[in-house]
Amino acid sequence: MSATILTLQPRSADPSVDHTIQAIVAGASTTETCNTDLAAGPWNFDARPGYGPGSSMGDVIPTGSPRQGELPVEYRDASAEELDVRVRAAKERLGDRVKILGHFYQREEVVRHADYVGDSFQLANAAKAHPEAEAIVFCGVHFMAETADLLSGPEQAVILPNLAAGCSMADMADIDQVEECWEQLAEVYGDMDAPDAEGLVPVIPVTYMNSSAAIKGFVGRHGGIVCTSSNAQTVLEWAFARGRRVLFFPDQHLGRNTAKAMGVPLEQMPMWNPRKPLGGATPEELEQSRVILWHGFCSVHRRFTVEQIDKARAEHPGVRVIVHPECPMAVVDAADESGSTDYIRRAIEGATEPTTFAIGTEVNLVQRLAADNPQHTIFCLDPVVCPCSTMYRIHPGYLAWVLEGLVAGHVLNRITVPQDVAGPARLALERMLAAKPPAAPASGWENAS
Repeated sequence: MSATILTLQPRSADPSVDHTIQAIVAGASTTETCNTDLAAGPWNFDARPGYGPGSSMGDVIPTGSPRQGELPVEYRDASAEELDVRVRAAKERLGDRVKILGHFYQREEVVRHADYVGDSFQLANAAKAHPEAEAIVFCGVHFMAETADLLSGPEQAVILPNLAAGCSMADMADIDQVEECWEQLAEVYGDMDAPDAEGLVPVIPVTYMNSSAAIKGFVGRHGGIVCTSSNAQTVLEWAFARGRRVLFFPDQHLGRNTAKAMGVPLEQMPMWNPRKPLGGATPEELEQSRVILWHGFCSVHRRFTVEQIDKARAEHPGVRVIVHPECPMAVVDAADESGSTDYIRRAIEGATEPTTFAIGTEVNLVQRLAADNPQHTIFCLDPVVCPCSTMYRIHPGYLAWVLEGLVAGHVLNRITVPQDVAGPARLALERMLAAKPPAAPASGWENAS
């Protein structure tokens, strides 16, 4: 269900979104949540098709998406305190044999156990930096674990604690749709591998990190490259040096916001809807295009609105509004700044005077930033507590289960990218690594606990 709030309120100093949701459901908080089912254990939804309660609950999940088997009852029935003790004990027994990676959007009860916390690319690099680890437990979503498998050693096992932790945005561009798109574009542009008189091919494919390994492999095979929200402009510059235009997927908003900031007119950025012939564009629009935007989006960042920004400015004069570039263009334009999750973190930590921040990104990160920076007033632009549906599928119960499995000598939920996909996907990632932005983003937080 959708909820309406009358006033924006800063979050409490408690970094736990789960505690906030439990208080809402118990009637101990006047804040609202988009779905009270978020208070239940995610194993209640593992057998059902769908992304589960939260921001992506309305998105249609592709047929055949990974499902998680039943979590043993001892983990479902364990208290939060017991799970915390069991995770810590398993980590101590495993020592350097395992590294736990936690995405910024993970629930606090999982992040506290992570050896590294960061965005998807920072965490993939953390996996690459620890060849001594026998196992990498990736507390994130499916495409992130795939990327970690691509960049880690062949003998290392990459584990996703809950196989149902997918990504609705990544699923909005499947390999069959992208292959069909490429064939249709070839009908418009001719030989896709033939450079013109200036040495430029018709199209360079660029995929956001938030995509499947199959999509990354497609990009690698067709002379393309991967980007992150931190280096999207650098990657587009790389692509424009090699092609007349870019096919950008799966997130339309990151592509549009980045290209617009580079001076590409909106009329040269047609949308490609994979359900329509030529994506719904005319041949003339495609001929004149500079960036072809895939019809995909992040359901977390689509929740943010200009009206929320206006309300924040009215109620908190002098507020500093920072949003993620996956937000719609009007929201990015209305904000003071936009940047990746790590940009947001560094901006807050770099503020030398007490500041009020209104942040447009996933609520788990926002509440953690508020708790870690009490000198500032920090709140989420969206007053309805609605975490990323799929990130929230990772629960301490699943983490305890896979870690205790490793202690017993069992590798559970291993993620492996097939070799025919892995080779070209790594090539696309290597191109991204070689395309350095002017200032490299800071590495993820290290957590000594």
